[in-house]
Amino acid sequence: MEQITTLGIVDSYYQKLKDNLFIDVAIVGGGPSALVAAYYLAKLQKKVAIFERKLAPGGGMWGGGMMFNQIVVQSEALSILDEFKISYALFKDNYYLVDSIESTASLIYHTIHAGAKVFNCYSVEDIVLKNKKVSGIVVNWGTVHDQGLHVDPLVVVAKCVIEATGHSCEVAKVLAKKNGIKLHTETGGVVGEKSLAMEQAERSTIENTKEIYPGLYVCGMAANGVSGDFRMGPIFGGMLMSGKKVAEIIVKDIT
Repeated sequence: MEQITTLGIVDSYYQKLKDNLFIDVAIVGGGPSALVAAYYLAKLQKKVAIFERKLAPGGGMWGGGMMFNQIVVQSEALSILDEFKISYALFKDNYYLVDSIESTASLIYHTIHAGAKVFNCYSVEDIVLKNKKVSGIVVNWGTVHDQGLHVDPLVVVAKCVIEATGHSCEVAKVLAKKNGIKLHTETGGVVGEKSLAMEQAERSTIENTKEIYPGLYVCGMAANGVSGDFRMGPIFGGMLMSGKKVAEIIVKDIT
């Protein structure tokens, strides 16, 4: 039993990893916008993989508001909730209450069943830059990052990369700082997020979802962080719509 268990896990995992070393879209970060993007890309037959540093994908959606495991979604995003078979209840006006555990679990489940692959416990420490285009990611184990160990990474080659690391905007910062390039932002760099303003943030999350450098796209909270807009708190309609929008942009760009 011990031999079969270990051999099965090792063989199947490394086959999965080998099958995803050359992909269409690499997504860095596994929050709600990343999961939605991966779902729609996979449904459109794109080879897509999420690389998440933490043990569980889902980002801040798991925790709801201050660990009250409820979130709010506005009516404009209800079609996405329906797509993922997530239940909701009208609270007031155009705002709906959603169980954060159900919604996160359902996003993960449907994204994987659409064909996207999820690699948890991975840290993306750099990007591949060829001919002034982002062409992949440089990966290591999350524990290597957490412990500050000097261990050389490996590479995943991709036609494009989605920056979905949330507030930290890690991929965009690495690209700009290491290579002295200008991003498609007001300053040419990562502007940094502003304080909370929900109504503005929900709009700008979608507006700022775009290609910020050839081959590098941004969605979710990272979209506002890169472009210098507001944070939104435990309301998630903009995050979900941002994920769908970036998938639609990429499908047009890489076909």
